[in-house]
Amino acid sequence: MSEWFADNVNSRGEFFKFIWDGQEEKAKIIKRVSGERARFQWDYDEDTKKYFELRIQVDEITKDVSLIITDFGDDDDEVEEQKMFWENQIAGLKKVLGSR
Repeated sequence: MSEWFADNVNSRGEFFKFIWDGQEEKAKIIKRVSGERARFQWDYDEDTKKYFELRIQVDEITKDVSLIITDFGDDDDEVEEQKMFWENQIAGLKKVLGSR
């Protein structure tokens, strides 16, 4: 994840520290299915049902691989901000993978 998601990622058990431009965000992994999905909850969302999830889905016929992201926003501005964030993250992932 530190190659594309954040500048640096540190984990200790179920707790993760994501660092972007020197700023830290902490999250707890609340669900993990090896090779398929990881669901995180930011520490500031711990009293809510909000989470973000990264899920890998492989098409059985074509073997195409998809990354499905679930995230939450409270209002239209936050939703747009989250969309931009994830678009940038996916662009970084494509660059790391050598895709367009």
